Amino acid sequence: MDYNKKTVTDIDVKGKKVLCRCDFNVPQDKQTGAITDDKRIRAALPTLQYLLSQGAAVIACSHLGKPKGQVKPALTLAPVAERLQQLLGQDVIFASDSVGPDAQAKAAALQPGQVLLLENLRFEPGEEKNDPAFAKALADLAGADGVYVSDAFGTVHRAHASTAGVAAYLPAVSGYLIQKELEIIGGALAAPKRPLVAILGGSKVSSKIGVINNLLEIADTIIIGGGMAYTFSAAQGGKVGDSLLESDWMDYANEMVKKAEEKGVKLLLPVDTMVADAFAPDSNAKVVSAGEIPDGWQGLDIGPKTIELYTEAVANAGTVIWNGPMGVFEFPAFAVGTKAVAEALSKTDAITIVGGGDSAAAVEQLGYADKMTHISTGGGASLEFMEGKALPGVVCLLDR
Repeated sequence: MDYNKKTVTDIDVKGKKVLCRCDFNVPQDKQTGAITDDKRIRAALPTLQYLLSQGAAVIACSHLGKPKGQVKPALTLAPVAERLQQLLGQDVIFASDSVGPDAQAKAAALQPGQVLLLENLRFEPGEEKNDPAFAKALADLAGADGVYVSDAFGTVHRAHASTAGVAAYLPAVSGYLIQKELEIIGGALAAPKRPLVAILGGSKVSSKIGVINNLLEIADTIIIGGGMAYTFSAAQGGKVGDSLLESDWMDYANEMVKKAEEKGVKLLLPVDTMVADAFAPDSNAKVVSAGEIPDGWQGLDIGPKTIELYTEAVANAGTVIWNGPMGVFEFPAFAVGTKAVAEALSKTDAITIVGGGDSAAAVEQLGYADKMTHISTGGGASLEFMEGKALPGVVCLLDR
């Protein structure tokens, strides 16, 4: 997939209105509505600050939550406007709609160096439907010589009006965030520093099968952990007790094992498992050999011998891509495998890339975030990128 796309530094934005798609989908306190983690807002700052420094008038837009095309006051972007104002150190004008009279009036009056934030895009049914009329209304806010900057990597795998549709009406380029994702993940897939080790965890084989398939073409070693390891184990005749199992994906698991052998790719599966007698943080736990999980017990983490095997593979890597935890890391007793992998990544000289979602949360939670080369800002988007799928929100950008 060729993702050599124009970026914000390839175009002149002086005196122009720039529609900038950000990812302000931030977690909030359910009672007060206060933002509990502003990481995504901070991540947008370099692109916004660059645009302002170049004399652009910035119209920022984003979704928040899943209002499903209805106005839901609890999902307003007003608290985001307030936080963005604090972080930028300048006024942020807030529109009470996304393409309605208030947005139109405020966009028309916007001057270079000013920032306008539109209300939640998903309050409009046309956003998720990629409705051309809604996409055009968004683009029209930037005017005839406007520009579109895509900087919400977490949404580029979705063909929505604000992520793909607007590119039909405005010249479209990436911001710094998307540029970094494309360069780092794209670079690791296209020309990795070898050996390339991919660590894949999480609960389901079904959600990772495309990634495994694609990585079998380029990786030297693939490590399987998390709940999906039990589908592989069962496929090879192992006993998995009450562990998570996708029995209809067992044939695929065996196909992957066979394909790895044919390609000369090392496919590492757990050799032992930490099992529990209930899915609970304080359940009784013990270590058993992989494929020997008794009835009434379920695997919730990789075992000590597996940890040794996996950390050794990481230690000698040139590039490591990690997507998905090794166990139920939300329970401290079953976070040992995930923590050991995070620690191994923090100590290696390899380029370390953590796919978004649960693995990013685990690395943050365990305190290893600053030791990673790159933590992706998009869970689903980074997965589809690693699958080799075309990302609609990137395909629509201008080629270099």
